[in-house]
Amino acid sequence: MTSEIAKLKEWVDGCDNIVFFGGAGVSTESGIPDFRSVDGLYNQQYKYPPETILSHTFFLSETAEFYRFYRAKMLALDAQPNAAHLKLAEWEREGKCRAVVTQNIDGLHQKAGSKEVLELHGSVLRNYCMRCRKPYPVEKIASGTGIPKCSCGGTIKPDVVLYEEGLDSYTINKSVEYISKADMLIIGGTSLAVYPAAGLIDYYRGNKLVLVNKSPTPADRRADLVIHAPIGEVFSQL
Repeated sequence: MTSEIAKLKEWVDGCDNIVFFGGAGVSTESGIPDFRSVDGLYNQQYKYPPETILSHTFFLSETAEFYRFYRAKMLALDAQPNAAHLKLAEWEREGKCRAVVTQNIDGLHQKAGSKEVLELHGSVLRNYCMRCRKPYPVEKIASGTGIPKCSCGGTIKPDVVLYEEGLDSYTINKSVEYISKADMLIIGGTSLAVYPAAGLIDYYRGNKLVLVNKSPTPADRRADLVIHAPIGEVFSQL
C-alpha cells in the first residue's frame, strides 16, 4: 500500500460523511468500454463519431442507426460490479458514504448494493414511450432489432441524457446538496472534462478533496490528495 492510499484509508476510516463522484473509469474496470475510445473496428462499422450518434438530433432523425450503435456499444447487461462499486456500497451500509453521484448509465452501483445513487446522465435500464410515457425494461431494447415501439405505436427512448439534452434538475440539485455538505469528496474514474457535471465539484467546501484517476485531471492542483491509479485497484486496498 502506497503512502497516498494509506492516507486515503485513514481519512475514510475517520469519516462518516463521504460523497463519491464517479465517471467512466469506474465502469471500464467492469469491462464496459468508454465510448470515446474509438478503435479500428468501430471506424469500419459506423459512419459517424459517437458524439454525433448519441445526440438528440441524431436520435430523432436517424433512429434506426442510433439503435444499431446503442445496442452494440452502450448495453453491457452482463457486466458485474468491481471493487470500487462494492466498496462504496459497503461504506453506505456502514453509514460512511451518503451518496454516489455518477456520470455512468449502467446501473452497476445499484447492482453492487448502493441505494442513494444520483445518475446525472440517466440509465440504460430505464426506457419509456415518447408518446404515452409507458415504461419498458432494457431487455425490450436489447432483444429487439430496428426501432423499438410501444404498444401504442410510439417510439421507445432510453432514459439517458443525450448530447443537446439538459440534465435533470432534481438530480443536479440533489447532487449539489450532498456535495456541498460533504466532509469528504472522492472523485474517481473521471477526467472532469464533461460539463456541466464536472462543475459540481465547485460546490465542495471541505478540506478532503480526493482524486483517483489513471491520468491527471484539470482539478489535480485543487485536490488535497491525488492518486494516479485504476480506481478498482485503489479501492480494493481500503
